[in-house]
Order: sequence, then structure tokens, then C-alpha cells
Amino acid sequence: MKHQFIKAAAASPDIRVADPAYNAQKIVEIIQAQAKKGTELLVFPELSLCGYTCGELFLQKQLLDGCLSALLKVAASTKDLRMLVYVGLPVMHGTKLYNCAAAVANGRVLGLIPKRYLPNFGEYYEKRYFAPAPDEASTVLFGGNAVPLDRELLIHDLSEPEISVGCEICEDLWTGESPSIRHAKHGAVVIVNLSASNEVVGKREYRHKLLAAQARKNICAYIYADAGEGESTSDMIFSGNNILYESDTLLSESLPFGAGLAEGQIDAGYLLHERMRNTSYEPLADGPFHGPQRVSCDFLTDGEPTLSVDPSPFVPHTEAARKEQAELILNLQAHALARRLSATNAKTAVIGVSGGLDSTLALLVACRAADLLKRPRGDVLAVTMPGFGTSLKTKNSATALMQALGVGIRTVNISQTVLRHFKDIGHDPENTDVTYENAQARYRTMVLMDLANETGGLVIGTGDLSELALGWCTYNGDHMSMYAVNASVPKTLVKHLVLAEAERLGGRAEVVLKSVLSTEISPELLPTDQEGNIAQRTEDIIGPYELHDFYLYHFLRRGDTPAKTLCLAELAFAGKYDRATLKKWLVLFYRRFFSQQFKRNCMPDGVKVGPISLSPRADWRMPSDASAALWIEEAENL
Repeated sequence: MKHQFIKAAAASPDIRVADPAYNAQKIVEIIQAQAKKGTELLVFPELSLCGYTCGELFLQKQLLDGCLSALLKVAASTKDLRMLVYVGLPVMHGTKLYNCAAAVANGRVLGLIPKRYLPNFGEYYEKRYFAPAPDEASTVLFGGNAVPLDRELLIHDLSEPEISVGCEICEDLWTGESPSIRHAKHGAVVIVNLSASNEVVGKREYRHKLLAAQARKNICAYIYADAGEGESTSDMIFSGNNILYESDTLLSESLPFGAGLAEGQIDAGYLLHERMRNTSYEPLADGPFHGPQRVSCDFLTDGEPTLSVDPSPFVPHTEAARKEQAELILNLQAHALARRLSATNAKTAVIGVSGGLDSTLALLVACRAADLLKRPRGDVLAVTMPGFGTSLKTKNSATALMQALGVGIRTVNISQTVLRHFKDIGHDPENTDVTYENAQARYRTMVLMDLANETGGLVIGTGDLSELALGWCTYNGDHMSMYAVNASVPKTLVKHLVLAEAERLGGRAEVVLKSVLSTEISPELLPTDQEGNIAQRTEDIIGPYELHDFYLYHFLRRGDTPAKTLCLAELAFAGKYDRATLKKWLVLFYRRFFSQQFKRNCMPDGVKVGPISLSPRADWRMPSDASAALWIEEAENL
């Protein structure tokens, strides 16, 4: 799959107990159906060629021989496919019977992985029939070919050797020393589990907790195939609860007694990036390309990914999750600010309030911090500083919000002072260039700093993560503060935080906050139009923030290349932006991100609240003169 995506599935065939030929046919039918969908990795349940509930029949040579014949039939069905398939069967080797997973691809059996831990309690009695996986690997003559029998066997793709697959069987996962831990440390980025886990009350929930934890701590994808229809119901029932995880993110699930098929696309590139980024994750001493036996095959294709891509990776999908996240983030910001105010013995929190989104969020956080410290809201000094570009709407919104929140209010009109400054430096005020704009931003910062000195307070920064990423701030102007509460909050999330707080506060505050949310994003540094409306629209200049937040997330958090990012953006924003538009703003994103590092290298302190921070003291260290050539060249040539 392009960009290191793997199209995977776990399937529970409708089997007949002790009928390998029938079961093989059902499995082959599923393989053929999945091949039409482009599936590259397909996993079937434990002992799926004969059924988990065969009992004493496991000791019958007739059944064992039938399973081997059935396996050859399944292997033959993959001859002209690019697909790696795992099926389960009992295998006699020497004088011992093993519960095995067989890996098949390209028309051949690649290897056998025996189960290591055999449950022998409650309703399980596997030690009655099977031996645990031997410590040493061996070779089995199978269909005239030598096939490895090895509990640590890994399968990797010929074209992408860094992508390998490890396998464990049912109970192996539920133990404290799961084989998958070693598989992952030897480089397996995907773990498959062939399982026969009977359904009882509460077990599905436990599976999810176990799978999410295992996949997260091993930084891998986990494909869990569960036995389903056709197993004997003498004492147990199986539901076909198949589950796919990518780290701790649930990709797909077939509900108990449902379709018996879970399908999803695994981002192996992200998992490899995450392992490289996470220095606590240590491979075994012999390294990822030494140690266990490795067998190669062709199973990855060049097909384009077709997965559903979240266009707003920083914002939860459901209303309940959004509210829960908003409350957590607002608390993180407020407690961090309260601690800073307390530690510095600051008497006030000074904030420039423009009537826009970012300063509104900072003001809301400051009010929460004052409440936490049991101090009057009047200790929050909100300053409105109208200038050449201030619209009547934002000015009124700022004043109304201050009044609704009960904070201290100051108004300082900066227009005349900035005009005198232009005269001092010989700048024509009719020339509305970057000097015209930045002089206003820097003077506003000076006003706030002086008021903080006057009142014994701290200037609270209002700029957000998206502005820092793009450098959309005036150096030593709104770029600077004494504590930046919004520094790790992207613009797309700022909106949801303000909305959540509006709904929590209600009354007059809610009305004003919703008015702020409806206002166009603008620095308001250029003169208004004749009707006093905003003339400078940020997203007309630098592009939509929803795109830049998407690009930022995929660049920093997932380590995606420009080509992969554009591919995912086309899926995420299909029908809203065409490829040319997406590419245009992607190129601009890389240009601005690299060129504006000097602003981030001296940014003020600010609490990290989400997965990404651009603080040079925490998450992001980069020289200011680093070249963007590699990224821009790829993006421009897409």
C-alpha cells in the first residue's frame, strides 16, 4: 500500500467442527473476496481449519492429515495474490502436537508459529492435547518443502523490509510475558493474534483494554481474529469479535455475533516514526534485523489508501468528547496560569482583549485562574487598544465580554501614539506595509508590559499554536508575553474551547462569546472599510487554518512526508478543496514553518495541553536557519 499503509482484515468463517476441507473452502472464499478489496494482510481465528472445539478428535491422525491438506489448499489460493494470510491448525511434529498459526502467501506455506501458553483452567483444557511451543526453532517437511516451526518467526515484505509481522495465539496475549513483546522489540510493526475466546459477560470490554494497552506500549498495530459461528456450543459460545488497533486507536471491530469481519488500514509509517521518536522504546540488543527467523514474501501493493481521514485531528468527534476535552484543557491552562501567578506573586493578570478568538480564550482562562486562587475578577486587567483596523463589532464584543465576566477594564487608544511614532521614524502613514502593521502590534505589547509593571502583574499571551507554526505574529509584539496560555492550542481547537465555555457560562457571556465565534479571523492592523467592517482577513492571506492545523499535525505528530500529507488531505477534504488548492497551502505551510523558527526559539513559557508543542524547551528544537528545500521540493513536484 502506498505511503506504508497496510490494508488489513480479521475474519471469522462459518466453519464445521472437524471438517477441514469445508473450512478451507470457506476460508478460500473469504480470501478471494478480500483480494477484490485489495486486502494485504488477512487473519483467521485459532484452529480455524478444524475448529477450536474438536476435543479428543485433535488426537486423530485423520483430522491432522485433513488439516494439512486443507492448509495446502489455502496456500495455493494465494499464489497470484499480494496477500499474507494467517490460519490456525493442529500440527504434529516429532511426538508432540502443537496448536499452530500458519503464515501463507504467494502460493506457499511460509512458516508455522506454535502457541506458547496453553490455558488449562476453567473451561479450557488445551494441555490435554497440545504441547507448548518449544524453545528452539525447528524445520518441518511440509508439502515437499522445509518450513520453519518457530514461535518467534517474523514475516516481512520484500519491498518494505522494515515492515514485518509477528504472530501470537490467544492465551499468549493474556499472559504477563506475551510473545508479542519480543516480536515488537525485534521489529514487528504488526502483531496478529489467532484467537478462540469464548463470549461471556464483560469479556469484550476486557479484550479492548488489553489490546489497546498491548498495542500502545509496543507501538504496533494489533489484529485480533476471534472464533465465531460453527464452533460447538456444548459448553461455550464464540462470537467472532474481531478487533483492529493501531497503537491505542481502534481502527475497526466486528461486534459479537455480527458480520464476523473487521477491516481497516494500518499506518505502518506512523508506527515506525513513533518508535524512532520514542526513545523509551528500546529494541532487543541483537537489533531488528537479527535474532528470530525471518521469512520474506510479497504482500504489500502500490494501491492508494482509501481510509477515512479525520479533517480535524485536534478536535474530538462527538459532542460529549468535545465537552470533556474542553473542560480538561481549560483546567490545564487555568491551573498552569494560577501556579505562575502565585509563584511570581503577581497582583494582576494583564491581557490585551481584541474581541477576537485568541484573546477571548486567554481572558476566559485568566478568569478561571483567578477563581482558583480565590481572587477577585478585578485582578484580571483586560485592556482594549483600538487602532486603525479595529472594527466596531470587535470593539463592542471586547467591552461587552469584559463587563459580562466582571474583570478590570482599561481602554488605551493607540492611533495617535502610533502616528507620532510614524513621524519620528519618517514613515508615511498612507503606506500600509509591514511597518504600518507591526508598529501597532509592538506598541500594544509595550502598553501591556507597562501596565503590568504599574499593577505588579504579568502580561498573559494570547497567540495560539497555529500562529506560532506559521509565524503569524509580530516579533516582539504579540509574539511576546510573560506567560502564553494558548501556546499549544491550535486555532481549530480554540473555537471549540470558547464554545464550550460559552455554554458553561450561559447568560450574557454566552451571547457575547457566540458573537466572537461568528467574527472573521483578523489581526485588524489595516484600516476598516467605509462601513467600519474588517478589511484584513487572515485566511485569505495565509490559507484556511483547518488545512494548516491538519498539515501541522501530520508533519509534527505523525512524521508524514509532503506526498503522504497531500494524499491524506485529499481524502480528508474531498469535495471541499481541490488538489491544486491543497498543494498551494501545503507548500506555503512548509515555507512559513521553516522560515519562522526564530520566533519560536525565543517564545515565552506556556503550558503544553495537547499532543504537540512548539516550545524550544520542550517538544520542538530546530535551528532557525534550517533549510526547507527537501520538503518544498517534494511538495511542489506533487
